[in-house]
Amino acid sequence: MKILVLNAGSSSQKSCLYEIQPHTDLSTPLEPLWEASIDWTVNDEYGLLKVFANDQKRKIDLPLENKGDGILIMLETITHGHTKVLSSLEEIDIIGHRIVHGGRNYSQSCIITPEVEQAIQDLIPLAPNHHPAHLEGIRAIARTLPHTPQVAVFDTAFHSKIPPEAKVYPIPYEWYEKGIQRYGFHGISHEYVSQRAGKILGKPLEDLKIISCHLGNGSSITAIKNGHSIDTSMGFTPLEGLMMGTRCGSIDPAILLHLMDEYGYDKEQLNHLLNKESGLLGVSQVSADVRSIISAIANGNHQAQLALDIFVHRVKSVIGSMIPSLGGLDVLVFTAGIGENSPLVREQVCAGFSFLNLQLDLEHNNLKCLDQNIARPDSSVDVVVVKTQEDWAIALQTLPFCS
Repeated sequence: MKILVLNAGSSSQKSCLYEIQPHTDLSTPLEPLWEASIDWTVNDEYGLLKVFANDQKRKIDLPLENKGDGILIMLETITHGHTKVLSSLEEIDIIGHRIVHGGRNYSQSCIITPEVEQAIQDLIPLAPNHHPAHLEGIRAIARTLPHTPQVAVFDTAFHSKIPPEAKVYPIPYEWYEKGIQRYGFHGISHEYVSQRAGKILGKPLEDLKIISCHLGNGSSITAIKNGHSIDTSMGFTPLEGLMMGTRCGSIDPAILLHLMDEYGYDKEQLNHLLNKESGLLGVSQVSADVRSIISAIANGNHQAQLALDIFVHRVKSVIGSMIPSLGGLDVLVFTAGIGENSPLVREQVCAGFSFLNLQLDLEHNNLKCLDQNIARPDSSVDVVVVKTQEDWAIALQTLPFCS
């Protein structure tokens, strides 16, 4: 079974091709036959396509005018050149797409029909940076492989069963009835890394109280009990919750009213300020990248230090707020760009929970430690670093739809 995965971001497109045999062990991620990524932010004139297959790498400049055409060029590398792995795209059995927002109507993966495509279109106001890119991918595939089924794998689905007290905002209830609620995001990642952590520890999910920290340019934290999300930090949109690379996370909403009244900000200006100019970048005035911020701290930059301190403080605050709902904490998971690659952030976050007898193995933490438990043997809480594999998780959720 050959499964193509398209994972579109606001300014990128990642894709992988997997081949799954009937008796493949699905508990360990497979290496893709072919993988590619498009970065649409290289400059104002073109995007950059990188392809890897058959131990060969290719780089191709892509015009920015039509991103759908760029996706088609990306797909051509599956059947042409040194990265050729198939004789024809018709050999692909099914395509899985990551879709950021499923709203209330989509609590599990489904085949993309015209009705589902229209629902994704209708949800653009709730995910304006992502859904247009998802639709470009869906429509590019439909033009190229019109008879190959496509599956929507929703990032919000994992959080669709969180209890009302974690879902409903304390505003007039009529707005909840109109669809304004906490949806949560990064669900594909949180679900995968929690399952992977259970396997690494050799413990069933039903016995574990897990807090999963997906820390990257976009960051969120999820409380997972018996394998199910019961609370998460992102809300109606991915803007709520933690401080992020360029997103502010949760702030007093009256600040927005103040900016409108006193400084004349309009909707577009506020959206840009909150999503593109805030977070680590906004406070540090250095970068949205934790690596650059840590380098600036080493050179005595106090604003960079403040940005990191706020980031860690907010991560600890959200973790602490979720422990009572779980009734304790068995496993703390770190994943995504910062969670997987910043020993300093992991150390500082874990230090805040020594009162739970969470004991980090500092030497192990400073080594390459992906898919490993880095807590000391005498720790009451396991600390697991998991390499998030969203593309593989999307493939697994797509697999059941193969005929």
